[in-house]
Amino acid sequence: MESFEEVYQQYEPMIFSCIRKLRIYKNHDSFIQSGRIGLWKACLRYDTMKGDFAPFAYRSIYGSILDELKNTAREERIVPTENQMLENLVEQTDKESFCSEQYYELMDLLPEKEQQLVQLLFLDCYSLDEVARLLNITKAGVKKRRERTIGKLRNFISK
Repeated sequence: MESFEEVYQQYEPMIFSCIRKLRIYKNHDSFIQSGRIGLWKACLRYDTMKGDFAPFAYRSIYGSILDELKNTAREERIVPTENQMLENLVEQTDKESFCSEQYYELMDLLPEKEQQLVQLLFLDCYSLDEVARLLNITKAGVKKRRERTIGKLRNFISK
């Protein structure tokens, strides 16, 4: 097999083809780099007994760029909203700093059921399904209570 530089020169247009096919219109440098990494991995894994290199390289490049696209989309959705900031406030009062005055002040303002919900979701890290089973309500009910509780916390904090 040729050196990677030679392979890259030959298959570089394939990287740009994958980027166009996936309709990527920003952050080209990171996607080009992902395509290069996919090509490099294809060079390492390629077995001449299993067929031509070009289709194998294309699938590897396309897969790497697609993975990068998924990761980028996930990261872009992680911009903290007001709800997430409130959730972070509750999460900051983890088990190590459980004696936080602010935490107790906020929890005292909530009814017992909502305190239990905050405890289960944010401190004990139960999933929505687990909380629904524990409280014997539907998952939608848990979501509604969580949103109501976060709304109350938002109001308490903004006062």
